[in-house]
Amino acid sequence: MQRNTIFKVCTLAGLFGAGIIYLMNASWLAPIPQGKPTLISHRGVYQTYNRENLARDECTATRIYPPQHTYLENTIASMEAAFANGADIVEIDIHPTTDGEFAVFHDWTLDCRTDGTGITREHSLANLKTLDIGYGYTFDGGITFPFRGQGIGLLPSLQEVLQQFPGKPFLLNIKSNDPTEAEKLDAYLRRYQLPINSRLMVYGGARPIHRLRELRPDALAFSRDSAKKCALRYWLIGWSGYIPQTCRNSIVMAPNTWHWAFWGWPNRFIDRISRSGSFVIVLDYRGDKNGLTAIYQPEDLNYLPENYNGVIWVEKIEVIGPLFQAGR
Repeated sequence: MQRNTIFKVCTLAGLFGAGIIYLMNASWLAPIPQGKPTLISHRGVYQTYNRENLARDECTATRIYPPQHTYLENTIASMEAAFANGADIVEIDIHPTTDGEFAVFHDWTLDCRTDGTGITREHSLANLKTLDIGYGYTFDGGITFPFRGQGIGLLPSLQEVLQQFPGKPFLLNIKSNDPTEAEKLDAYLRRYQLPINSRLMVYGGARPIHRLRELRPDALAFSRDSAKKCALRYWLIGWSGYIPQTCRNSIVMAPNTWHWAFWGWPNRFIDRISRSGSFVIVLDYRGDKNGLTAIYQPEDLNYLPENYNGVIWVEKIEVIGPLFQAGR
């Protein structure tokens, strides 16, 4: 008799606890997201390319689709076009140079896109500015090079970019895993008093991002490693409403196959992450062949939650941005 009573009490206590956890994480009880999503334009308006069977270090400039515009990635003009087409943030790639600058350029080496050779960071900014950054682009296997001769002098410095767009936010991609690169970036930004009236946002390797968080605790900074730790720790303790430190001042990745792990998905989760100083970015997982994918076409928006107002990573801002400008 006593054993049955204890069992009933434990069962009721368990059900009561489960009910409390459910209500604490009920998306339908959370505030309905307000406002439009934040659009991150990857590399600005750029020449997209065929990713099928793409090797890790393969030259993507030789895989571009037939050009539909004249913009080249990571240039001032491509950033202007991205903002004009509705981008809230533009993602750019940075490398330290031998003359104490930071060059805005994607590739680790120059051989793919330019008429130069060697490792990007082993050159001075002055030298990089003499190169033709449109030299290597071809969509027909090298028969024609539609941008050759048009990219001379278009490679900008980080200083030039941030001063050209005061108040506009940029997401900086540190291309190495060297922690001293975070120190160089911090000193560089302090020297030029940058960014101007916008929040510093950086992602990259685990080591420089960890160091940057130490130097600038209020910066929005994340790495693939920190994103994984955030997801795992939130899955373990997020039911309590507590946001792990790795999820604060960061971008929190939410692949659509992981939504079951995010307590309060979608509205409660998005609200919690927002209040912790972070953004949620939803990515689409389409199997091992394609992996995590970003937004290219309007139909790619269909997997987003209703009323979603987090971050959308956009590859073709010239296609997606105008939809939101028109009140999608």
